[in-house]
Formats: sequence, C-alpha cells, structure tokens
Amino acid sequence: MLDSEETIVAIASPTSPALRGIVRMSGQAVVAILRSVGVAVANEKRPTVIESRIELGSPLGEIEVSVSLWPTSQSYTGQPAAELHTIGSVPLLESIVRVLSAAGARAARPGEFTMRAFLAGRLDLPQAEAVLGVIEAEQRGSLEHALRQLAGNLSRPLEHMRSEMLDLLADVEAGLDFVDEDIEFISDQALVERLTTIHAALQETRRVMESRAGNRSRAVVALRGNPNAGKSHLINALVGREVAIVADVAGTTRDIVSVETVIDGTEIQWVDTAGIESHSHEDPLFEISAASQQHALRASQNADMRVWCVDASAGDLETLRRDFASHDGSSKRSSVDVWVATKSDLVTQRSDSPSWIYTSVVTGEGVQTLRDHIADWAASRDQEEVGSVIGTAARCAGALGQAATCLESSITLIRHGEGHEFVASELRVAVECLGEVTGAVYTDDILDRVFGRFCIGK
Repeated sequence: MLDSEETIVAIASPTSPALRGIVRMSGQAVVAILRSVGVAVANEKRPTVIESRIELGSPLGEIEVSVSLWPTSQSYTGQPAAELHTIGSVPLLESIVRVLSAAGARAARPGEFTMRAFLAGRLDLPQAEAVLGVIEAEQRGSLEHALRQLAGNLSRPLEHMRSEMLDLLADVEAGLDFVDEDIEFISDQALVERLTTIHAALQETRRVMESRAGNRSRAVVALRGNPNAGKSHLINALVGREVAIVADVAGTTRDIVSVETVIDGTEIQWVDTAGIESHSHEDPLFEISAASQQHALRASQNADMRVWCVDASAGDLETLRRDFASHDGSSKRSSVDVWVATKSDLVTQRSDSPSWIYTSVVTGEGVQTLRDHIADWAASRDQEEVGSVIGTAARCAGALGQAATCLESSITLIRHGEGHEFVASELRVAVECLGEVTGAVYTDDILDRVFGRFCIGK
C-alpha cells in the first residue's frame, strides 16, 4: 500500500480547455509546500480561501491562483488538503503540478484521494465506488443511482445486518463461555428467527444488486393530461389491446390502470392515470376526485417517464405545455417528459416545435413512432443506469453469496441440535464477508481493485 502520509498532487478537473481548472493536494506537508511556492498561509486552523500568485517560470511567469485550504484533518481526505483554482489551461495546470512536485509533493495515483478518504473513515467502500459512478455518469439515471449509493443506501442495510450478526455472535460465544453454568443468553428459537430475518434481508440486497448489474429493470411510463385528452385510447393502442375503459365522457378513468408489456426485450409498466381536474368541496364527487388525483400524482412522481397527452385541438400547445411542466411537482431525478398531441386527425395546423409527437388512434398516426421512442429510451436507460453499481455488484457478489451460505448453515446447525461452536464459526465468516463489502475488513488487493479504476486526481 502507498504511504498515506506523503503529500500527493494531481489535476482534479477535466483535462480539456475550460474557464477554470483545479489542482488538488493532500498530505501532511500541504501548508509547508504552499508557503514554499509563495502562498501566504497564516497559522490557520479552519478552512480558508487565499488569493495569491505562483511563479511558474519562463515562459508562463507569475499567475493568479485562488487557494482553498483545509489546514487540519477536517477535509475530504482526513488530512491537510488544498485546491488551487486558476485558468483551465491544461499546460498551465501541468506547470503548477510540476512546481508543487518540485517543492515536495509527489504525483497521485489513480483514486488515491478517494482511497485516503476511505482510510480516514469519510467513506466506506460502496460509497467510494459511488464516487466513481458520479464521475462517470453521463445521464441522469446513472447519476441518480451513484448518488443514492454515495448517500449510503447500500451501506446502511449491510452495516445493520453486520451489527445484528455481531450481537448474535456475542450471545452465542457468551453461552459457550458459560456452558457449565447452564446460562442461556439466547434461545435456539430466537436465534433462528433473527438469523432468518437477516438472511431474508441479505437475499433481497443481493437480488437488487444482481438486478441492477445484470438484468434489465422495469421502466414505468405514466400517461398524464386533462380529462378526455385521449390517454386511455392511447394506452390501449400502445400495448395493442384494450386495458383501459374508453368513453367520450370526461373523467372515465378514476383508478390507476396498470399493465406490463415487453418491447424489444425491455419490460415496460404502462400506467394510465386520472385526468387532471379539481372539484369543489360541495361537489358530491369531491372525495372520489381528490383520492383519484392523489393516486395519479403519486404514480406520476414515481414514474421513469411521463407521457403528457394534450388534445391537439385544445388550443396553443406550447402554453399548455408550460402549464403542465411544473404541475406534478417533484419527481424522480432521472424521470423524463414526453409531449404528445393526441387526436391529430382533428387538426390541420400543427406546432413547429420538435418537442411534440402527434398521434391519432383513429388513423394510427404517430403511435408506432411514440412506441419506438419509448423503447429506445428504455433500452438506453438500461445500459446507462447500471454503470454506477456494476463495479460494486461484481466485487460484492462472492462475499454476499458466502455470507448467505454461512447464515443458511447456521440455521441448519441450530435446527439439527449441533454445537453452538459450529454456529459461532459460521457467523464469524458471515460477519467477515459483510465487512469485506463495506470495507470494515480489507486487504491491499481489495483496495487496488476498487481504486485502480479511478482516474488520477480523484
């Protein structure tokens, strides 16, 4: 393992021309190196920003830099750190790295900054891998998955399972220590029940990770719009059969209508929602309407794609689009909106905006175009959303599988009345396996495999 006390330096911004660029340093000698290159650092104990100049030699001369300094361990890496912000010229940034290297820093290896954050306890391994996912994310879906993993949505349940197993292991081993005293710290029935609960939670975590890493996930497409905008007609045409009741009377759809199909190998869950409307409290249909609007809103906010259906003859489409754009409030970060002008057979003039897909269930116009558009989106979503978690899933598969096997063996041993020393042995292995996943237990090989995929400067 590399010496984590050495001061490292690297370009932290993309190596392409930009308005601003960043050079990052971390290590015990950060303050001394900055002072040696002319940055006036006082005896700071708190994060600070210093406006300064650095001499880069001929032909660049002296340049202005803004130095963000963390002089103590209260930084991302858990040690003194600094970022030098200046013009985003790659040759200029490379020159700053050379000057800082000559003053005592060494070039950072791929992922070394994030590895130091891990070693300092700022991140666990799944969160560190999520940093890579954030860096590599090219679309909203992959960024959403990476941010969720970075926030601990994988680490928290695994750490909870590991903590539960440690508690059980302590009870089992305490019983072994006092076996001659006939003291029961935990009954076999309670032990089996708790291990079964942990095993079920672990299997669910494995299922989710395997699904994200290797299988296509179901895409939820919700149809939204005003009453009588043709949503139910359209969903029937899209799925190729009658799944929603259609009528000329506005407000026919009250409950959520959901159906699943497969398009080009991708699962699509189509959701037809109630038309957007409001009733006064005096209206006898108020409670029914309010409930249907709540269900429709919830379905819309949870959808991966919202297909907004607007009657092509209802007026200015762009005005209607602006009205609808913020109607449903917050939605999934990765959700997308598609704008469909329905009943196109009733109009002769059309919007020039490419945002609109014109459809008619009477003539069939645009239905296949819309279906193809959704299929292409769903296929690309499958490919990009797994990127941020596939590395974690691949690394964790063996350890999680072994932990599950150990839990199964423990339950079998207890039910067959075998000695608790065998149960304790299985639990120790299971705890160690989960520790490998979260980073509570690690080796140099594991760290090399995780952080070797990073780019330099991260």
